[in-house]
Amino acid sequence: MMPFVTSAEKARSKRKAIDVLGQEYFLSPYVGSAPKRGQYVPGNEKNDDGLPQGFLVEQPPNSVTRPHFHNHEQFQLFVGGSAHMGKKATPPFSLHYVKGHTPYGPITAGPEGVTYFTLRARWDTGAKYMPESRDLLKKSSKKHKMVAGIGVPELSELSQLKVCRQSSVMQVDEEGIGAYLYSIPPKGLAQLEIPTAGGGQYSIVLRGSILSNGQELSELSGVYRNFDEEELEVEGGADGAAVLLMQFSDDLVP
Repeated sequence: MMPFVTSAEKARSKRKAIDVLGQEYFLSPYVGSAPKRGQYVPGNEKNDDGLPQGFLVEQPPNSVTRPHFHNHEQFQLFVGGSAHMGKKATPPFSLHYVKGHTPYGPITAGPEGVTYFTLRARWDTGAKYMPESRDLLKKSSKKHKMVAGIGVPELSELSQLKVCRQSSVMQVDEEGIGAYLYSIPPKGLAQLEIPTAGGGQYSIVLRGSILSNGQELSELSGVYRNFDEEELEVEGGADGAAVLLMQFSDDLVP
């Protein structure tokens, strides 16, 4: 499998509306196929394309995504607007991780709505809402993590950097789950890697731009790298870049 590279512009060109329990959300697909419905429908398993699944969600003002769970682990990266995950505020940039079959939520959007990435290493059958889906909830180890308000350098700071900086955002645990923020100077090279082995990785540009395989990727562009592929090497754009690297568990590693 080759890395999946998607510019923010390409993803937005495929933006579509989706009904989520009577509320209109918008999804922009990045990797694999985005959901066609706002909830699990029995038999949806047949649509599994075998690919990772990553998309950008625009949740409307003052709307509520009810508590639910998914079959597989995921990261949610909040990049715009305002919301609460349960009772926890999720300003830009906040990062949430949840393991499969771990209920979470609600996600309550603020008056301007909220925008966030949903990122998975596997395709998912759809949201299973609680409590009506309790019979589908498997007994397994539960896990979720939240980092609210990640400090991301402004372009004015990035443009003055001389060397690449790496900082831990979500400490890597015994399963390899974690996240790092890379601050990259203009024209500087960075090897995006996490020293502890884990599953697949998403890299999302939070500020500035990067060059990857000759392609310029602006803010909110992304790359997915499978666990058995070489680490991603990128070059900072004209004003540098801030890139968040997120790694899944080692469940997919043979």
